[in-house]
Amino acid sequence: MAAVETKALNGVKLKKKEHRNAYATMMYMGTPRDYEFYVATRVLIKSLVKLQVDADLVVIASLDVPLRWVRALEEEDGAKVVRVENINPYTGQQKRFKLTLNKLYAWSLVDYERVVMLDADNLFLQKTDVLFQCGQFCAVFINPCIFHTGLFVLQPSQEVFKDMIHSLETGKENPDGADQGFIGAYFPDLLDQPIFHPPLNGSNLDGQYRLPLGYQMDASYYYLRLRWRVPCGPNSVITFPGALWLKPWYWWSWPVLPLGIEWHETRRQTVGYAAEMPVVIIQSIIFLGIIVMTHVARPAISKLYYKNSDKTTSMMQTAIKFIEIWSILAAYVVPFAIIPRTIHPLVGWGLYFLGSIALSSVAINSFMLPAIQVFVPLIGIFGSLLVMAYPWYNNGVVRALAVFGYAFCYAPVAWGSVVKLLARLHVSVEREQFFPKLTESSPPSGVNKLC
Repeated sequence: MAAVETKALNGVKLKKKEHRNAYATMMYMGTPRDYEFYVATRVLIKSLVKLQVDADLVVIASLDVPLRWVRALEEEDGAKVVRVENINPYTGQQKRFKLTLNKLYAWSLVDYERVVMLDADNLFLQKTDVLFQCGQFCAVFINPCIFHTGLFVLQPSQEVFKDMIHSLETGKENPDGADQGFIGAYFPDLLDQPIFHPPLNGSNLDGQYRLPLGYQMDASYYYLRLRWRVPCGPNSVITFPGALWLKPWYWWSWPVLPLGIEWHETRRQTVGYAAEMPVVIIQSIIFLGIIVMTHVARPAISKLYYKNSDKTTSMMQTAIKFIEIWSILAAYVVPFAIIPRTIHPLVGWGLYFLGSIALSSVAINSFMLPAIQVFVPLIGIFGSLLVMAYPWYNNGVVRALAVFGYAFCYAPVAWGSVVKLLARLHVSVEREQFFPKLTESSPPSGVNKLC
């Protein structure tokens, strides 16, 4: 059953209404990425504030959202926060979509004539107040059959809101157990409705709103077709639907998502990165310290890995090789896992390369591995970033072909490096260059010539 208070069914009341219309988004708790979506919500609100939109900015927040976050949204960002009970009648869906049906509260914002409901992964670059000229409901189709609930326009209605809650209570069919499936099922005939086609990119030079010939402004529903040109050209609003781990606020998502840098530029100019910078500074110091320590300790480390003719067992050799391989993998995985996720991409990638070099140096000096082969993956990653970030591609197809061509050329180099590295590991183990006698005074000649 939907967990909705009786008072919520009577409509959400705001402390003070300043405009006829509103841009709204939502926040709820209970996922591993609560902080990330909090940051994304603030950037979305700030992008609208920067454009001086003629509308209120509303955040529909569940009651468990921390008060310090609510105060930041209200006092620093100028949003109006509405606290609501969670709506969660379905069970078994992913945590990511557990409470997305809170989006239905947008229909209860009856103080407004129109509401543009937004997911946190939207970014506004130009004013889009023309959207408020929509009818009762407008949506953006992401394919010929399904519209996307990350951006839609609605006319608040207490009757519609109550009917939606009643549909949830009576078990209305929902393909995905979340807002996308429910709202799509609630408006099944939207594709057959008139097209709302606002001049978002300046194609109508007179700036006037137009509907297709034969349709009137009082039509109930519209198929909202936003004309975006991605990744180049003038954009009014950028939406980032897609894989969860490629949202624009993640430092690794750029340059995979070229327009993600626009999101970070907006954050840099508004919210900033003060929350993440102390961790970045500490990690940088640690990584630099590791590089210095391994360089200073290299002669002593190399001395420890030589002994006389004592034999090692086959099992011990296998264990040594296993440790060596995992130490190399850890050099590339550990920095990725510990760097703050929402830092600026340039800082994030720089810190990743620094951390990978630091941890790789430990593996190189501890197991006397060839540096070139160990660093080949890092060089490949750096090259792929340069190919993806190249700013003069004509379109996405050319960009994809360039990335594919780079991968095709790099694959033999990577494979050859892996083969040579494995061969070196095998030879080093067979030569029994491990488990030293600590009483040895000096290593064999040539020990200090490390690759």
